[in-house]
Amino acid sequence: MVEKAYKFRFYPTPEQESLLRRTLGCVRLVYNKALAARTQAWYERQERVGYKQTSAMLTNWKKQEDLDFLTEVSSVTLQQGLRHLQAAFPAECCANTNFFGGRAKYPNFKKKRNGGSAEFTKSAFKWKDGQVYLAKCAQPLPIRWSRQLPQNCVPSTITVKLDPSGRWSISLRVNDTRDLRLNPTNKQVGIDLGITNLLTTSDGEKIANPKKLNKLHKKLRLAQKSLSRKTKGSNNYQKARLKVARIHAKIKDSTEDYTHKRAHSTN
Repeated sequence: MVEKAYKFRFYPTPEQESLLRRTLGCVRLVYNKALAARTQAWYERQERVGYKQTSAMLTNWKKQEDLDFLTEVSSVTLQQGLRHLQAAFPAECCANTNFFGGRAKYPNFKKKRNGGSAEFTKSAFKWKDGQVYLAKCAQPLPIRWSRQLPQNCVPSTITVKLDPSGRWSISLRVNDTRDLRLNPTNKQVGIDLGITNLLTTSDGEKIANPKKLNKLHKKLRLAQKSLSRKTKGSNNYQKARLKVARIHAKIKDSTEDYTHKRAHSTN
């Protein structure tokens, strides 16, 4: 059995998008408040704050009049955000954790311009007739099913993400029971990543960079120059920032599509 994640684009209705944006905003707010509380406790009192303490803080935050909107979104997503913070910046100094284990830098505060994500466990979504129903959503998400999930696989966790360019995607984690092991081979090849060519193999094969990237990189330079001339925080700045983010997304998509096709080429 292998745990795999299948990612799809989806296009929410206006009601769904409003709820999802509020959910991402609440997840970001709770994460940042918990991170600030941990940081303050450590630098002022050398006190370590863990998941249990931040979970109790969340309960108190929901009771505050100025934060009562936290009750309008799924509580599961808020708790999952605190668990992700625990994994990144744990309360106990253990070798198997990310920050104290030396495998990650100190956690950063989440920013709205980076989009955001929210994780839903089984208690916060419903899988029915091949459709996903999130908590507090009456209609299924309009997912663009570019491929089918493995037969008899039911999602265990769902992550909804909004990227900086404004695109929505959903990742469904499933336990795949299929035997996907490849036949062993004795062939070995070395790969050198380059600038002129995408890569060169040790047996002499050269794979060129996708031609479309040159045009996209030129557009990106012009868009970044335009962004640098805008007043930070203005409406024109936000429009220019979104344009840069969308070009970055196109470059990423083109690169992933090209490398995927090359990796699965039969030539």
